[in-house]
Amino acid sequence: MKHHHLHASPETCHWGFFEAKLRPVLTIESGDEITIDTVSGGPDVVPDRSRFHVPPELDDIHAKSERMVPGHILTGPVAVAGAEVGDVLEVEILDIQLRQDWGYNLIRPLAGTLPDDFPEPRLMNIPLDKTRMVGRMPWGLDLPLAPFFGVMGVAPPPAWGRITSLVPRTMGGNLDNKELTPGARLHLPVFVPGALFSCGDGHGVQGDGEVCVTAIETALQGRFKLTLRKDLRLGYPRAETPTHYMTMAMDPDLDQCVVKALRDMIVLLGEKRNLSREDAYTLCSLAADLRVTQTVNGSKGIHCMIAKAIVHG
Repeated sequence: MKHHHLHASPETCHWGFFEAKLRPVLTIESGDEITIDTVSGGPDVVPDRSRFHVPPELDDIHAKSERMVPGHILTGPVAVAGAEVGDVLEVEILDIQLRQDWGYNLIRPLAGTLPDDFPEPRLMNIPLDKTRMVGRMPWGLDLPLAPFFGVMGVAPPPAWGRITSLVPRTMGGNLDNKELTPGARLHLPVFVPGALFSCGDGHGVQGDGEVCVTAIETALQGRFKLTLRKDLRLGYPRAETPTHYMTMAMDPDLDQCVVKALRDMIVLLGEKRNLSREDAYTLCSLAADLRVTQTVNGSKGIHCMIAKAIVHG
């Protein structure tokens, strides 16, 4: 096992899109660990540089990176040697650290869960205290931080061409799932040789829903272990935390998200405990939780969670 470090730069970032024909900026072996630096936001969100640390590469990325905006600045893609179409890439999240002492939140007119209620844009810069792990809100609240990456995904099927990073899909992407913190494992179906993993959209903290369309957006550094799982076959992303199994679904209709996530959880319980569909459906009603992931990304999200202790008890 080797450890790699991928720094953010115009050469290693793509802005606002996923695409199967993107060339990998790094190739690693299955089971290797990689530290990935990310940045967040366009020039309009950068605060007073005399008061806050701005990652030095951010200006170069703004000036030179290939972009499709609006969208997220993503670092990658990273190829995993030997990954083939039909495999599953396991993304084990080992650590997440803040890279700067500020984040921002943005309300955009005609966006978010209440698109017609806030006709004027508002940008809020939020100081972040890495020692205390809090964000200081303007009214004096010290909000506890729980950093995670809003976007983690592999390349889409080649026939899709270039797609926006804003909408989560079967290859992952803008999942905005706050459960994906250190200790979690994300499983993504592979659609191109090498898988081509990218990440970004760092969040200092976010509520389920991400209702105003942004969290505390910030620059993060993540340490991951990327492993090919040729023993798995998935048609849609799944995840697990140290304590829970999780299925996910994205669709413009939140009701359809519920249906898809629940059906996949019934399948998962059949795989993990050999339960009949009827028994799994009953157990979901008694012990699984349906949670709203986000309601703002075009395709909304639901994640269904069930405790491992219940499944294996």
